[in-house]
Amino acid sequence: PVTAGSVVVPYGHVVGNEKWRGSEVAQKLQGKVRLIFEDGLGLVDFHLSNRTCILLISEADLVAGDEFKRRLVKFRNASSLRGIVIVEKTQISDQYYLGVQKLVVLELGMVLLPVANQGEASQLIIQLVSFCVREQSRDRGANPFLGKRRARPAEPAVLQAAQHIPGVGKTKALLLLQRFGSIHRLCNASIPELEQVVGQTAAQQIYTF
Repeated sequence: PVTAGSVVVPYGHVVGNEKWRGSEVAQKLQGKVRLIFEDGLGLVDFHLSNRTCILLISEADLVAGDEFKRRLVKFRNASSLRGIVIVEKTQISDQYYLGVQKLVVLELGMVLLPVANQGEASQLIIQLVSFCVREQSRDRGANPFLGKRRARPAEPAVLQAAQHIPGVGKTKALLLLQRFGSIHRLCNASIPELEQVVGQTAAQQIYTF
């Protein structure tokens, strides 16, 4: 799933691909941003907002061959997201960098940001997250219906309670609590109201529960 809106990112969070769990970049992000891991992000490594995502190309990807190029082309052809490519440019991978630059910038028209290591990649992601949050805040401010409702971090106990609902993981629980504010209001929500946040299938499950 790489189209805008296919993965809904809770305000101020980052949704990371499960394959990066335990990696250096994920460890450096922990505590700096609110990071959630999910399976099934497909071609994307990190979703920063509903519109912006990161494709991270490691030193190992560059050395291993052309698989990363196929992934980038596939993403560009199938996606309406704003994709930012971060590439690990080291002494070992430096010889491949010009080819990557030509593909990403000239052929695919995407943003390319070189970093020396995964620690630097995490710093860059943190900066991009704050940019996306500011951008989302502007969007919320421009919308009179959203402007009145400020997103607050959910209380841990309330968040855990919401996750006991069938079909609701951490991401959906955060979205639901940001939308409804309390378990009480969530319990009284109608199916159409729930559908706006989590889609038809999950809304039906939540309402039935």
